Amino acid sequence: MEPLTLTTGRLVLRPFEPQDAQEVHAACQDPGIQRWTVVPSPYTRADAELFTGTLSPDGWADDTMYNFAVVLRENGPLVGALGVNRRTLTGTYEIGFWTAREHRGRGLMTEAVLEAARWSFTDLAADRLEWRAEVGNAPSRALALRAGFRMEGDQRSALLNKGTRRDTWTGALLPADLGLPGAHPYLPAPGVSGTP
Repeated sequence: MEPLTLTTGRLVLRPFEPQDAQEVHAACQDPGIQRWTVVPSPYTRADAELFTGTLSPDGWADDTMYNFAVVLRENGPLVGALGVNRRTLTGTYEIGFWTAREHRGRGLMTEAVLEAARWSFTDLAADRLEWRAEVGNAPSRALALRAGFRMEGDQRSALLNKGTRRDTWTGALLPADLGLPGAHPYLPAPGVSGTP
């Protein structure tokens, strides 16, 4: 897929570029980002250059991973990173994100997640957008809940982070949760999602 840009009232979600490496490197020095995400630790300038200059463009080119630099409008600073990754199940994608410390608590990443979700459901024909975070990452869980993700439970040993398998919280967002049609019909099981 050709890289594209999304906009919200306050943000621009655009493909990463090599010149973003400095801001990505600086943001990823945050111990919280290194603890709760799968970025390398320690996070070097070479890691940032690989991410912005190779991994992100390659993901767009082979339709497996769509990474966005989340920036404030009008060429503002980097707020964070957001990725939508193709899963093995048809129509299922996973979303992940981190927010630079100085931009937390303002609802910016929630805004970005909602815009990326709408794009996933409309342009990628996603029927399910999954979110996972290591158990204990309460800020990520709170953001997912604000964006409308329904928590579906815990998964044992579902995440490999820095050589250690960890349990995750798991949630999902469906097109109908945002008032959008799905690419395929959905028949919930009795008793699920308030069905009889």
